[in-house]
Amino acid sequence: MTTGFTVEQLRAAASDAVRAPSLHNSQPWRFRLRDGGIELSVDPRRRLPATDPSGWGARIACGAALFNLRLSLAVAGTPATVRLRPYPAEPDVVARLVPDAPRPPTPTEQSLHAAIGRRFSNRAPFWPDPVPADARWRLGEAARAEQCWLELVIGTSAVNAFAEVARSAHRVLERDPAYVAERNSWIRAEPTSDGVPAASGGPQSEPQDLLPQRGFGGRNRAPGRDFEPEPLVAVLGSTGNTATDQIIAGQALQRVLLTATDTGLAASMLSQPIEVPGAREALRLSLGRFGTPQMVMRIGYGQPGAATPRRPVNEVLDLPVGTDQRVVH
Repeated sequence: MTTGFTVEQLRAAASDAVRAPSLHNSQPWRFRLRDGGIELSVDPRRRLPATDPSGWGARIACGAALFNLRLSLAVAGTPATVRLRPYPAEPDVVARLVPDAPRPPTPTEQSLHAAIGRRFSNRAPFWPDPVPADARWRLGEAARAEQCWLELVIGTSAVNAFAEVARSAHRVLERDPAYVAERNSWIRAEPTSDGVPAASGGPQSEPQDLLPQRGFGGRNRAPGRDFEPEPLVAVLGSTGNTATDQIIAGQALQRVLLTATDTGLAASMLSQPIEVPGAREALRLSLGRFGTPQMVMRIGYGQPGAATPRRPVNEVLDLPVGTDQRVVH
C-alpha cells in the first residue's frame, strides 16, 4: 500500500523545484504537505502586477517548478501522480502530487535531473556555432513529451520578422512607467536571494542588436562582443491558453531548458512578445500555428556562467506546526 510523502521528501523535492526560472527571478511559489500529498501554489505576494497582470508568468514559473518536483521525486524512486488545479475553490493551488508505485528512475529522468543545478539563463552573446539538427530534434521532442509544441524560427527573413515583433512589444512595455519601475525594483546590486543580479542581467543593449534586451542593468560589452547575427529562436506553445494550459507549458518549458542544458546548449528567455497581447497574436499568425505561444527562447552555445540566487527552501515551505523549521538552503 502506498503511503503519503514525508516532510523530508517535500524538502528534498522543493530544493530542486526552486531552481526553476521565473520572471525577474521573483520565485512565485509555495509548497506544502496536505493529507500525504505535496501541493504547489502560486504565492500571491510575489506576483508582478505591472509585468504579469493576468498571472500567466507566475503559472509558467510554477509549471517549471512542478516539472522539477516531478523529476526530483522520480529520481528518488518515489514518482508522483499529478493532478493540476485540483481545487476549484483554491485557484492558486497549481498542482497536487501523490505517491505513485515506486520504480527506478529512467536514464532520461536521471540526465534531466542532473541538469537542474547547471541550468541558468545566459543573457550574454552566444558563439556563432550553429545548433546541430540532432540537438534541435531533441528540443522539439522535449516539448512534445509535455503536450506542447516548439517552433524553431529558421532563416534570415523569418528571424528578422520575429525580431520586429519582439522589438515592437519591447517598445510598448518600455513606455509603461509602472512596468519599468517594477522591473527596476528586481535588479540587485548586492547579493540577495531573489531578483536579477546586475552581473547576470546581460550586457547593455546597443542600437545594432537584433533582439531586445530586458534592461537589467548589465555592463557595457567589450568591443566585438555583439550578439549573434542569426540566433536560433524557439517559440514554445500550447494547445490553449487556460490557466491549466499555462501550467502545462511551464512544465514543457523546463523540460526544454533542461534538455538544452544536458545537450551542452545555453538559453535565455525573451517573453516581451508574449506579454503584449497584440504581439503574441502577430507571432502566432506568423508561425501559422494553432494554439498559443507561451514563451520564446534564444538558444545556442555560450560562455560559462552561474545561476541566479534562490531563497532558502524553508522560506517557501508551509510546514505543519511542530515541524523542524531550521533554514535549509
